[in-house]
Amino acid sequence: MQELHDAPLAPLTTFRLGGPANRLITATTDDEVIAAVRAADAAGTPLLVIGGGSNLVIADKGFDGTALQIATSGFTLDGTRLELAAGENWSDAVARTVRAGLAGIECLAGIPGSAGATPIQNVGAYGQEVSATITEVIAYDRRADEVVTIPNADCAFSYRHSRFKADPDRHVVLRVRFELEDAGGLSAPVRYAETARVLGVEVGDRVPAAVVRETVLGLRAGKGMVLDPEDHDTWSAGSFFTNPVLDQDAYAAFLARVADRLGPATAAPAFPAGDGLIKTSAAWLIDKAGFTKGYGTGPARISTKHTLALTNRGEATTEDLLALAREVVAGVEGAFGIRLVNEPVTVGVTL
Repeated sequence: MQELHDAPLAPLTTFRLGGPANRLITATTDDEVIAAVRAADAAGTPLLVIGGGSNLVIADKGFDGTALQIATSGFTLDGTRLELAAGENWSDAVARTVRAGLAGIECLAGIPGSAGATPIQNVGAYGQEVSATITEVIAYDRRADEVVTIPNADCAFSYRHSRFKADPDRHVVLRVRFELEDAGGLSAPVRYAETARVLGVEVGDRVPAAVVRETVLGLRAGKGMVLDPEDHDTWSAGSFFTNPVLDQDAYAAFLARVADRLGPATAAPAFPAGDGLIKTSAAWLIDKAGFTKGYGTGPARISTKHTLALTNRGEATTEDLLALAREVVAGVEGAFGIRLVNEPVTVGVTL
């Protein structure tokens, strides 16, 4: 277990933003993770858990406490059952399952970060979410001071949400277990219209999982969503805002705003979200509110490839990023009456 003091955190995040932590511990085993968490809790020291750093916005002043970087490793595949240590690189793990001929997470290729973060956010993209394949999450329960195994049904998964996100100070994820599908090298049924269109198939069709993975990687790269240290469009947290989910009344009010601003013939994106709810597109809202690709003149700007990504152009501070985020939130709310919600976790700052 490595320990550093006054340690910079910016290099541990995909934004490359944020000040130092009083102390940074890097843990490479589950026992080291638990020991570090127990020590911080016993001392009453604030604790920041870091995985791949792809979903963090850290204050310029840094973190007044202990930052714990989870660098555990472990990839175990038994038939269709997969277990990943929390510190495993998620994108690499997806690639390994596809090479093994298994389906279920191939559309989640290229998503940066670690495996331990996936259940917290219920990571999803291109028609798949990890909640569909996760069977259990093994975590350290800080309140009970014990390792617990939490079945899928008790994870309270919903769109970009879970019990872990709802109560972030209780559990530290150690391992995640999945049940994948052996479809003879084919993918799960393609559920996302854009993916099906690029593949030249119908929604619901299956194609080789390796082809789906490569297609998704291409789509993500075209939107600046695959990490590249030379491309400032990838110095981001990916999608900065979640897609709004509206009830019927809010949706009707939204459509009225759309008609008033863009004309009655304008069709706003709408997708069923269950229980009578409707999901619309945050990227569409941002664009139609006037924040187009590349928007901004400072060191933090909207990606030149995708309006949903806010980026550090190389010299930005966290405050630069937040100023842009607040401008976008206010602009979308003023135009359409919808307040966007940030997807990344903020540390020491708020929108």
